[in-house]
Amino acid sequence: MITLKKLRSLNSRTCVRKCASLFHQLSQEQELDRTYLSGLLSLFEEKQFGEVLDTAEKEHLLALARRVSSVQGKDLKILLEDIHYFLLAVLGSDPSDWDVTDENGQLDASARIILPHILVLDRIRSPYNIGSIFRSADSFGVKKIYLVEGCARIDHPRTIKTSRGCVDTVDHEVLPEDVVLQRIQSLPIFALETGGKDLSRFPFPREGVGIIGGEELGVSPSLVQASESSLGRVSLPMGGTKGSLNVAVATGIMLCSWYQSSSPGWK
Repeated sequence: MITLKKLRSLNSRTCVRKCASLFHQLSQEQELDRTYLSGLLSLFEEKQFGEVLDTAEKEHLLALARRVSSVQGKDLKILLEDIHYFLLAVLGSDPSDWDVTDENGQLDASARIILPHILVLDRIRSPYNIGSIFRSADSFGVKKIYLVEGCARIDHPRTIKTSRGCVDTVDHEVLPEDVVLQRIQSLPIFALETGGKDLSRFPFPREGVGIIGGEELGVSPSLVQASESSLGRVSLPMGGTKGSLNVAVATGIMLCSWYQSSSPGWK
């Protein structure tokens, strides 16, 4: 874990942000380092916290800290999570921002498991869907995303908001369709489309390209032809009344299966 000396060297909000993450980490540990925990609690009295918390917030935080020495086991884990969530609330953040961050509070792209998986997004128009797909791509090992010209903008505020920072952790390019085809033509290619092989039986490649079509018209004829000439189509089994899923939801399900089939940790 980051040293107390390093924490003291950070600016105030970054220090509090990092401490919030550390309390969550400590709540998950089987063998709790009480010495480190005591040092972390001592930071509440220092200037970094005084610059971020008002008087009432600091008093509440110190009250939580005083209870730490009197509890143990699951009660201690719950108390550490109370501190974690309280600090997030003070910062105006939420827990989803806190998976793996660097010392500046940014998502740490170096912590990602990256597989030789490429996504092609074919004219996906909704910035919400683009952002959500980037978030799934970050989680499930995607190396690169090619966005065919006509997709919603990467710098759209809704894309940025929905991606939760993942537009900065997954490599990507916006290119014309013909250039994308040139880039991927030597790799195994498949499309996420209706009428294909069931997800559970699809032969996902260790290295390859998955094509995701737009919300209204699906995958373009040229990209469909590229996939049919290679691995074909993969489809999701469905048992409901709707004929299709939201494109970002469907992509996340597919990416999880592809990740499981390729990642050594799932073998």
